Order: sequence, then C-alpha cells, then structure tokens
Amino acid sequence: MVRPWHWLGVFAVITGLAAGSAPAARPAALPRAGAAGQPAMSLAQLAGQRIIYSYAGLTPPASLKSLIRAGKAGGVIFFSDNISSIAQIRGVIQTLQRLNRSSPAREPLLMMTDQEGGLVRRLPGPPARSEKQIGQSANPPVAAASAGRAAGLNLRGAAMNVNLAPVLDVYRAPGNFIDEFGRSYSSNPKVVSRLGASFIRAQQGTGVAATAKHFPGLGAATRSQNTDLRPVTLSLTLPQIRAVDEYPYRAAIGAGVHLVMVSWAVYPALARRPAGLSPAVVQGELRQRLGFGGVTVTDALEAGALRGYGSLGNRGVLAARAGMDLLLYAGRSVGDGVSGLDALVAAVRSGKLSRGALSASVARVLALRARVVP
Repeated sequence: MVRPWHWLGVFAVITGLAAGSAPAARPAALPRAGAAGQPAMSLAQLAGQRIIYSYAGLTPPASLKSLIRAGKAGGVIFFSDNISSIAQIRGVIQTLQRLNRSSPAREPLLMMTDQEGGLVRRLPGPPARSEKQIGQSANPPVAAASAGRAAGLNLRGAAMNVNLAPVLDVYRAPGNFIDEFGRSYSSNPKVVSRLGASFIRAQQGTGVAATAKHFPGLGAATRSQNTDLRPVTLSLTLPQIRAVDEYPYRAAIGAGVHLVMVSWAVYPALARRPAGLSPAVVQGELRQRLGFGGVTVTDALEAGALRGYGSLGNRGVLAARAGMDLLLYAGRSVGDGVSGLDALVAAVRSGKLSRGALSASVARVLALRARVVP
C-alpha cells in the first residue's frame, strides 16, 4: 500500500529554512501557506536529507545511528556485505527507522539496494532473471512485470523501500560493459522502453520506488569503460543520444518512475563534465526536455570517473549544483557521507549553492519519503 503524500509536513520543514532564502521551485501540490507539521530543520539537517550513507559489515555503526537520530540522513544504501539474511537486514532497517521517527524528519528513510536481477542482486531471492534474459524470454512484457513485482515484494520483506533498478541502458555490442552481465533488456531502444516501463509500474505498485539508470545511458560503453574505475567519455552525437539512449526515459517518466540515477560518463555532445555534474544534462535534458519532476540520485561519488574533481565533499557540491537531489556515498564509510553533508552546509553558507536549490531538492526528497512504504 502506498502511503499518502504528507505535503503539510513537507511544507513546514521547508519553510523552516533561514529567513532570506531564495524562493524554491515548489512541487505542484504544495500548499500556499505553512501549516503545523514537522519541526523546522537546521541548515545541517536540511543538507542531511540529501545524503545517502553506507557502512561496512552487518552492524550499522553508532555514528550512523547518531546522524539518523539527529535528523541528518536521507537514507542508507545496502550491499551484500551488510546482509546475512532477509530477517537480519529487516531488523537492522527497522531499528534505523525507529531512530528516525524521533528526528525532525519523521518520514521513512530511503532504504535502498541494487536488486536488478540475474547476477546483480544484493538480497537473496527474486528477481532471478537478468534483464537480458527477460528481453529474450517468450513473453518479455509479462516477464518484466513479474520481475518488477517480485523485486518490490522481496525488498518490502526486507523493509527496504527503494530499488536502484531497472537499468535502461541500450547496449550496442554483445559483451560490452552493460551487456557483459546481462544488465540490458535489448539493443533496441523501443524494447528497453517497453520492458523498463513494465518493470517500473509493477514494482512501484508494491510501494517500493524504482530508479531508472544510468541517464542518459551507458549502452555504448565498451567492456573497459567502467565509470566505477576510471573516467569514461562516450563520443556519441546528440541525435544518437536522444534517439537511442534517452529514448526509454520517456516511457519510464510516463510510468511514474520516482527516481533517476545519472551516469558519470562524459558526453561531449552534451557537456564537458560527467553527466551527473552537468546542469546541461540534469536540468536541461532530464528535467526540461524530458519533463522529469521526481528525485535525481547520483551514482557512487567515490567512482574513479570523478578522480579529477577533488574531495568527496567537493564532488557532492558539484553534483548538487548540477541539480542532483540525493548524493550517494557508497564507499562503506559513514565518514564519506559526513564529508558530503559538511560540504553542502559550507557551500550554502558561502553562496556556492543557493538556499532555494537546497529547498527544492529537500522538498522532492521528503515528498518521496512520504510516499514510499515505511
């Protein structure tokens, strides 16, 4: 069951930003006047709503618990080394959610993982088929919907509410970076579009948010072009990007996808920086051209593709300035996320990041948190 949107509480939080803030872009359903709801947040707490933390091992550290209790967290990403069983990780998440309920941000934390299917699964259980296997099945649309529903129910059983799937990359060559592990439905953008939308609708019908990735697309990357490891440039023409790579995102947005993850590859036809650090990609292509109004999330900020962009905190600020809402610190260190939080606070205070932009992102994040299952 999808929880109702708690717009009054969201509005109360955002209007608690310090006086003199620049006006924020408000979601369409936001009321005109403030109302009683959640307590106003400090600047650090507002910045914290944009941070996704990670940690090593089976037990979340005390530092993460303290951040959650203090209202300085947007969520947590979980990897295989955090999970010994469904029951174990469900207990961990329920504990963290209880801590969050006493914080200023009372909506459920975003608890996420990569449960794409096939070889890319952090949780035991479905979906068993990879996207490629779904694309090659006897009835791909039915198989995609079945996988989406199974993924959602599996995550709900683990008390998670965000899946960093499906992959909407349109692979160009057999065995390339995205096809090597069966992570693409097809080399045909219309097939990827149809199956991705089927997965999204079915999964989100269970109350678990879906994430379309990796915008505008990694389907042209060769096997050695792994953004986790090194900088990657994909020299595609603008017509190629829009007709092939971005094509599936129209259907995903039409299906109501809640999140979009932006890639760290450089697309010279669009911008000189990695896509997730580029306003031209995030705000121009994704929001303005395609009309996406949901939550944007970075890929891992520790990625080798960003080695030329300074500290983890600086990378987070650049991503935020580009229009990314959630900053994903996936290096299994809570301290990485803290560096991102501190850098956001410093950037707002110095004027490098506008208060209006901070408010708009926090509004989108809190609206999503009000909508997912607890």
